[in-house]
Amino acid sequence: MDSKISVVIPVYNEEGNIIDLIDEVLPIVKKIGGEIIIVDDNSNDLSCDLILRKKDTVNESILLIKHSKKYGQSAGLLSGIKKANNNIIVTLDGDGQNDPKDIIPMLRVWEENKGDKDLLIIGHRKNRKDTWSRRYASFLAKRFRKYILSDATPDSGCGIKIFSRSLFLSLPYFDHIHRFLPALTRRNGGSVISHIVSHRNRISGVSKYSNWQRFRVGLVDLFGVSWLIKRSSFPIKLKDKEK
Repeated sequence: MDSKISVVIPVYNEEGNIIDLIDEVLPIVKKIGGEIIIVDDNSNDLSCDLILRKKDTVNESILLIKHSKKYGQSAGLLSGIKKANNNIIVTLDGDGQNDPKDIIPMLRVWEENKGDKDLLIIGHRKNRKDTWSRRYASFLAKRFRKYILSDATPDSGCGIKIFSRSLFLSLPYFDHIHRFLPALTRRNGGSVISHIVSHRNRISGVSKYSNWQRFRVGLVDLFGVSWLIKRSSFPIKLKDKEK
C-alpha cells in the first residue's frame, strides 16, 4: 500500500466491544500507516473512559471525538471524516461485527482501481450473523432501494467501507446518509465495488435500531435520495461490480 489510511469508527454505548476492536485495528494501521478516529456519540456507558485509557497506553495515533449530544451514526462519520488527516477513509461499525481482517484485501481492490477518483468499496455480508427478523428487514429494504433508486448493491448497509475523504465531503449530507452511499456515489459519477466480507456475532450490547425504526426512517430517506438522483446532472453509473 502506498497511502496512509484513516479508520473512522462511530461508537454509541459499546463498552463491551470497542477495546477489542481497537486491538484488532491497531496492527493494520501500524502496518499500513495512518490513524484511528473514534467518534463517541455521547455514550452513557464507559466507552469514552475505556477509549481514553487505551489511547494513553499505546503510542499509535488514536483520536477520540466526543459529541455533546446524540446525533446519530451519519453525524459520527461526518465528524470523523472532517478530522481525518488522510484521504483514504476506512469505516467500521463500533459493535465489532465487522472483521478488520477484511480491510487489507479491500485495500488491495482499492489499489487495483485507484485510477477511479470517486470509488466506493463496500462490504457484502453474505453470511450475516443477525436475527431472522433483521435479515428480513434488510431484504425488504434492498428490494425497495432497487425499485426506487435502481440500486442493486447487495448490502448497502454494511459498515465496512473504503472511499476517499474528498468523495464523502462532496456528497449532499443528511442524517442516515451512511445507508445510501452507493446510490449517492453513482449519482456523483463514481463507481461502486461490493467485496464479500465476513460478519461476526455481536459479543456485547444490543443493536441501536429496531427493525421498525430502520424501515420507517429508511422509507422517508429513500424518496429524498430518489429526488436528489433525479435532480442530478452527473452521469450516473447504474451497475455495481462484485469482488
